[in-house]
Amino acid sequence: MEKLRCAVLDDYQNVALTAADWSPVTDRVEVRTVRRHISDREELAEAVGDCEIVFIMRERTPFDAELFARLPRLRLLVTSGMHNASVDFDAAARHGVTVCGTAGTAEPPAELTWALLLGLARHVTTENDALRSGGPWQQTVGTDLHGRRLGLLGLGRIGSRVAQVGRAFGMEVSAWSQNLTAERAEAEGVALAASKEELLESSDFVSVQLVLSDRTRGLVGAPELRRMRPTAFLVNTSRAAIVDQDALAQALREGWIAGAAVDVFDIEPLPADHPFRTLPNLLATPHIGYVTERNYSRFFTEGVEDIAAFLDGSPVRTLSKG
Repeated sequence: MEKLRCAVLDDYQNVALTAADWSPVTDRVEVRTVRRHISDREELAEAVGDCEIVFIMRERTPFDAELFARLPRLRLLVTSGMHNASVDFDAAARHGVTVCGTAGTAEPPAELTWALLLGLARHVTTENDALRSGGPWQQTVGTDLHGRRLGLLGLGRIGSRVAQVGRAFGMEVSAWSQNLTAERAEAEGVALAASKEELLESSDFVSVQLVLSDRTRGLVGAPELRRMRPTAFLVNTSRAAIVDQDALAQALREGWIAGAAVDVFDIEPLPADHPFRTLPNLLATPHIGYVTERNYSRFFTEGVEDIAAFLDGSPVRTLSKG
């Protein structure tokens, strides 16, 4: 019996085949990985056009209606995570493609949020660069966390963990989202902000911890950034589209806020000439919030389970629009 073909896309670190045990499916599936990102739709269709199964990492590679139409052999699309805003689920259904997800852990992105926030507060990259290059010995004055206010846009699985650490640092923590209730905030030991505007105006650090949706897309634009204090910092480890990227660049250039840290971008990988690569008051990492050993092990282990279940005729962790 001829094996089906599976391609794992965007395996940047070349770890997809070692992060999990693929033996439950290798007798029925030939698995290959693609390490480089392929942004051109025609080139991507050619690269995986012979595959019945494709595994995608988060939202690195959008699967829209045109791409599904170019992949007539595709029958199963597996995505890491249980949400993927870059997949056109209606198009998948029309083309007879089952979409399955995997679980993930909330700790890694919460931990990176604090790595970035602390890096901003203590000017870690500036001081490290100076030390390595023989530059000035001490040139910045850090921002204290104790007694300062941390404002969270979102208090879900990740936001609640970020809140716990903020409280451990002795920060005043408040939160806001469209659905957040006073009871939920109180249960996490967090104050409920009266409004998004009140949270932005009163916070020394603002961290975005929301899921991307029609309601959150563009939630933080130029008007919202102008409401923040000129001494305040913004952190976004959630989704780029929640914060207007052009407005953020302008805010940093013109000093509306003191600085920002981001792990997510509208275009990934980030173009070489993108202003986010050179803004001095921006700390940026290449979307590594979920890139940890344990998370990758879970992604790929459950991805193998998804493939095996699909081949056995009983798909698990199926995803659909909504």
